[in-house]
Amino acid sequence: MGLLTFLSSLKERAENFLNEKNVVTDFLGKLEEKTGIKKKILAAGAVSATGLYLVYGYGASLVCNLIGFVYPAYFSVKAIESPSKEDDTKWLTYWVVYGVFSLGEFFSDIFLYWFPFYYAFKCLFLLWCMAPMSWNGSRVIYDRLVRPIFLRHEATVDNMVSDLSGKAMNAVENLTREVLSTLMKNKALVTPAAPPETKSLPSPSGECSTRGINALQSSEARQVRESSTGERRCHQLTCTPAPRPQPFLG
Repeated sequence: MGLLTFLSSLKERAENFLNEKNVVTDFLGKLEEKTGIKKKILAAGAVSATGLYLVYGYGASLVCNLIGFVYPAYFSVKAIESPSKEDDTKWLTYWVVYGVFSLGEFFSDIFLYWFPFYYAFKCLFLLWCMAPMSWNGSRVIYDRLVRPIFLRHEATVDNMVSDLSGKAMNAVENLTREVLSTLMKNKALVTPAAPPETKSLPSPSGECSTRGINALQSSEARQVRESSTGERRCHQLTCTPAPRPQPFLG
């Protein structure tokens, strides 16, 4: 009874989705006008073909990841550029759920990889999360799982992040200080010492000129001494009185 109720509810939601105004229904409406096939049949055929390819086709992982990334990324950029904030919240919610799902998939992929219909169910899950409807998977998972856990541990996570950021800043400062000190030490070791001052030897021409000057000065001094000696002798000869003649005593 529960399964029938779930299937009827799923059918009703699918019909409501096909009656809404969005990109998928617009594309299906154009195909219906050209081919004459109803939207329901076209949607069922597209889902069936994609599911079969994901089960038996080559590169199912790449196709599944493209479906879960390219379409949301394109509309996320459009949401950023639009003035409305409702679409921003919608696609932010999708990326939060997508990150949580990718984290869980990373640890369980080694087991889920061998599941034969894994990529088909993964693609359906991602399509449900990005579906343009009010009950899409990202909104349901965020409201029922992510948000309660976040609110319960928000204060603890904030304190942990604050402590980690402070420790990271201290580590960066210490590392920067050590690097600068090491660079200064290496610079001091690498810088060459100033060369000693060298005394210039006198040139031969300078030595000869010095000797000539000294000889000239010596000769001049000798001449001065000789002239002064000659003057003293002349003075003695001129100024000394002649001896008086002695009387002759007979």
